Amino acid sequence: MAITEADVQASLHTLTDPNTGKDFVTGKTVKKIHVDGGAITVDIQLGYPAKTQHEILKKLIAKHLAALPGAGRVTVNMTQKITSHAVQRGVKLIPAVKNIIAVASGKGGVGKSTTAVNLALALVAEGASVGVLDADIYGPSQPTMLGITGRPESTDGKTLEPLEAYGLQAMSIGFLIDPDTPMVWRGPMVTQALEQLLKDTNWRDLDYLIVDMPPGTGDIQLTLSQKVPVTGAVIVTTPQDIALLDARKGLKMFEKVGVPIIGIVENMSIHVCSSCGHAEHIFGEGGAAKMCADYKVPFLGGLPLDIHIREQTDSGRPTVVADPDGRIAEIYRGIARRVAIFVAQKAEDFSSKFPSIVIQNT
Repeated sequence: MAITEADVQASLHTLTDPNTGKDFVTGKTVKKIHVDGGAITVDIQLGYPAKTQHEILKKLIAKHLAALPGAGRVTVNMTQKITSHAVQRGVKLIPAVKNIIAVASGKGGVGKSTTAVNLALALVAEGASVGVLDADIYGPSQPTMLGITGRPESTDGKTLEPLEAYGLQAMSIGFLIDPDTPMVWRGPMVTQALEQLLKDTNWRDLDYLIVDMPPGTGDIQLTLSQKVPVTGAVIVTTPQDIALLDARKGLKMFEKVGVPIIGIVENMSIHVCSSCGHAEHIFGEGGAAKMCADYKVPFLGGLPLDIHIREQTDSGRPTVVADPDGRIAEIYRGIARRVAIFVAQKAEDFSSKFPSIVIQNT
């Protein structure tokens, strides 16, 4: 009996994408099936960036379909397409930016900026077009972490061109001021500056814009959450009780303004001695996992307290680009895929496709 397209469809209905936990049919990733005799061709389109996973997924699907009775050669074509997804009500999307992801923490010193830059670079490594906005006006660190010097250019005197490093578009107040100049500004000035940096930068067709938020839950964070079209927020914490108390406040703030929590990243989860290999939970154990259980949000991953992470970001070459084949870069890429999958499973935003209606007196 000859194999049919329906047979292939039914077979893919039983195969789970290890990244999403859904089968390929339910996940709406199967775009085309063609059967010619025993030869099978399947076109798969992922809604999340996973360049490093393409070959793994191709082999998984090909092996599964090859087991069908009468199956011959199996060809799997893999592509990915990132779309815009829903944001807070009443907030318009920014042109050339499909999705904005806020990386936040309740307090400083938990590795939020390091997480933000490595998350952005991990998404680039997975094949996405990505930008990072350094929203920490008082303590901009992205210029140092990305090793970027110089000032943004303006071709029209009104807007700024983002600077680039490692395939990542970047904008920061740190590009516009002297490194030793303190920003002695009140809240409204900071908020206005951030809005200008966001909306007056000529972002070039971004799938994701990562916003490295200032620490805390004050006026600046609240205003940003209400005015910036945020697709979702990532909360960064350490296992320490004090950090978790503040991280909970950050989580509740986003919930109040209607921004979905993508999940929680735990930094400094464990320290492994570089000399003897002894592992120790210096800042406590299981804090982020418990917080995830309490608030029913995903645990995106835990990162060790590792001297190389600090050395690499300080030198302007974050871990994902400094040691792309290392275990820590692999953890960051896993976190990036989980973030992107969460975004991909949200409702799409079609507002940019609606025509603008203008009423004129004639």
